[in-house]
Amino acid sequence: MPRVPQPPLAHPGDECVSDRSGAPHKIAHPDDDVEIQQVLAWLQSTPLDQSMTGAVVEAIEYVLDGARTFRFDLDSPEVDSDERRTVGVKLQYRILEAFGLPKERPLDTTIVGIPVELKATIGGNWAIPREGQCEICLLTQVDSKKDRFRVFLMRTHRRWLNEGKNQDAKRTIRADARDTFATVVLDWTPLPRNPLKDLTPEQLAVVFEPRVGIKRRVTALFGFLPEVVIPRFAIETVAAMAKDPLRRARQAKPDVFFSHELVVLMGTWTPQRELAARHGFDLSGDAWVAIRPETLGADYEAAKAMMERTGN
Repeated sequence: MPRVPQPPLAHPGDECVSDRSGAPHKIAHPDDDVEIQQVLAWLQSTPLDQSMTGAVVEAIEYVLDGARTFRFDLDSPEVDSDERRTVGVKLQYRILEAFGLPKERPLDTTIVGIPVELKATIGGNWAIPREGQCEICLLTQVDSKKDRFRVFLMRTHRRWLNEGKNQDAKRTIRADARDTFATVVLDWTPLPRNPLKDLTPEQLAVVFEPRVGIKRRVTALFGFLPEVVIPRFAIETVAAMAKDPLRRARQAKPDVFFSHELVVLMGTWTPQRELAARHGFDLSGDAWVAIRPETLGADYEAAKAMMERTGN
């Protein structure tokens, strides 16, 4: 069947009618849309990059559930398509929490008293429900393969949506409308990369060897990734299903030193976090790092003593 060509893209000044209300209205350019500008100004007054990055990371971690499943890559065959789609659902709630926004009708929330629909996708488009047509949507797109995300603000006019709809009467956004009329809130923004994704298949087999204890596996992990910041959830993934996994991982610190001559520092402890920062390692969020003596230089003995004092 030949593809039906799209109608010409509607522009500011053209008339639009939503499937839900049936009320005709004029399309305004986003620069002239007072409500869009008010919502944008509020978002820009917040720690936007930090809050959105944290929300995306938490949504992905929630779905992967590494501490119980050993999973660390959203694109792994072990994560099915339904679970991947769940990231978008979880992200909506993480955004509400990150920005202190209410869950409030008629859409998902209100910002400065203006109704806003929250939509997120790990694909290339968003499914806009009938109630979201011609309303303001905060659109988040997650690219897990490239460890990045971006955010748009857009009034999703019916005439800027595709004709096809799914069983729930949701319609996707026309790419030309998004490229022309969506306001960029955050352009492509990097996500913290899980360092487990950088291990070779052979290294992963060692780190996740089921017949080997956690101490040996964590020791191997730091040996494979010297001077790479390893977030807490990656440690918990390697030690999945264990009782008190972080304590078991801490017990590997002497083995890491004797096997690889690396000093393990942990973000849990302020002096270690500050010492690591002096050498360019950000251990916020209780992250860990194994540092070479030559990198520590004059701080080597102090770092080694810190590690020994917090071995358990």
